[in-house]
Amino acid sequence: MPQNEFANRLILVVDDEERMVRFIRLNLEHDGFRVIEAYRGEPVLELVRTQLPDLVLLDVMLPDLDGFEVLRMLREVSNVPVIMLTAKGEEADRVRGLELGADDYVTKPFSPRELVSRVRAVLRRVDMVMGTPEDIVEVDDRLKIDFNRREVWVDGKLVSLRPTEYRLLYHLVKNAGWVLTHEQILTRVWGYEYRDEPHYVRLYINYLRKKLEEDPQNPKYILTERGVGYRFVDFRKNKPIK
Repeated sequence: MPQNEFANRLILVVDDEERMVRFIRLNLEHDGFRVIEAYRGEPVLELVRTQLPDLVLLDVMLPDLDGFEVLRMLREVSNVPVIMLTAKGEEADRVRGLELGADDYVTKPFSPRELVSRVRAVLRRVDMVMGTPEDIVEVDDRLKIDFNRREVWVDGKLVSLRPTEYRLLYHLVKNAGWVLTHEQILTRVWGYEYRDEPHYVRLYINYLRKKLEEDPQNPKYILTERGVGYRFVDFRKNKPIK
C-alpha cells in the first residue's frame, strides 16, 4: 500500500450509485484511508455528527435531497471539508457549490489518481490551519486562540501548549457545542490505534484545563459529558470559526 501522510483518515462517501461508491472506496482504501458510505442525503448530518469524518465526498445528484441542499444544511452545523462530485461540468454548478462552502469540486468521470490527489490536497490545507487574521477565535474576553499562528492567549498572556495539547484543543474548538467521545478524540488526536486508551484523553484534558480554565475544578470551556466524552462551550453562535 502506498505511503500516505493521511493514513487512517476517515472519508464519508455520499453517492446513490453503488458502483461509484465501490470504485471510490477501493481507491481510497488502497491509499490508506478509511471509508464510510451513505446513499442518500438525509443521513449525512447524523453521520457527520456521530462519526466525525475528516472529509466528505458529496455527490450532487441524490435521490432525496440534492447535494447542494445537503451542503447548505451541513454548513450550518459543521466545518468538515467537503468535495462535491457531479456529472455536471457547468461553471454555474461549480460556483454554486463553492459559494455554499464546498472546499473543492470534481467532475465525473474522474481518475482515481485525481480524486485521491484532491482529497489529500484539501486535508493538507485543513491540517495547516492556515488563513487570515480573522482566524483568531475570541471565545470570550479572557480566552483567544489564533489558529493561523498556533497561539493561545489567556488573560492577555501567551500560553505555551505542547503539540498534543494544541491538537486536542483544535478539535474541541472546531467541534464547539458538540460532544466528542473518548474514542473520537483518541482517533483524531493520537491516531486510530489509540482508540482503546481513554486515560490519554483524561490526562490531556486535565493539562488543558490547568492552562486555560480560571478554575480547573469548575471548568467553563471544556465541559465533561459523563460517560460519553467532552464538549467545548458553544461560542460559535456569536463568533463562528472558519
